[in-house]
Amino acid sequence: MAPQRSVAVVGAGDFIGAAICRRFAAEGFHVHGGRRQGEKLGPLADEIAASGGRFTGHTLDARNEDSVTAFLNAANATAPLEAVIFNIGANVNFPLLETTERVFRKVWEMACYAGFLTGREAARHLIANGGGSIFFTGATASTRGGKGYAAFASAKAGLRLLAQSMARELGPQNIHVAHLVIDAGVDTDFVRQRYAERGITEIPEGALMNPASIAETYWQLHRQPRDAWTHELDLRPHGETW
Repeated sequence: MAPQRSVAVVGAGDFIGAAICRRFAAEGFHVHGGRRQGEKLGPLADEIAASGGRFTGHTLDARNEDSVTAFLNAANATAPLEAVIFNIGANVNFPLLETTERVFRKVWEMACYAGFLTGREAARHLIANGGGSIFFTGATASTRGGKGYAAFASAKAGLRLLAQSMARELGPQNIHVAHLVIDAGVDTDFVRQRYAERGITEIPEGALMNPASIAETYWQLHRQPRDAWTHELDLRPHGETW
């Protein structure tokens, strides 16, 4: 039987993005995942197919308007889009005087400008489809700047305000827009390596977030009744200090 709904994940990386893809595929959606190196999505596609789900991987440059438009058009052509999730990070740390124009611009393009392109094109489809969800992955830097994070924090703060503006404009058209603040390290090889570089061999229990747990939050957010929508929420493990 042909799928009746589709979901698009912009930034279907190996951890949070992949977990979101798995979660929505388990609910019967045809999931479309996009990342710069689309060939890396092969193992995820095989995994979802083996579990009976539907997944299509795409090579996507989320900073390019034509690329984003083509990606979402393809997803919607498969089955009407019901949710679009923007999950691009761009987390870098540079002292201010070492932050080049190129670094600042590229981080802004990935974490903020690409979110605008995704949100705008997602809205075109969801308005035509009668509603749906648009979710943006944020970070601690979305709400406060930190030492060495001038580029990242300013871009993520811009993404947060983009989400707020979209929520106010699109809510009356039955489109649920939400921004999720991921306020802790995610359990990935990269994060564990950073702990090791600081000489920490035993990571405290409750310090890292499981990507599957984060994905579950996205799914529950999508299922919210529209008379009680959440437009921003923050996620952190019980061991995080804040």
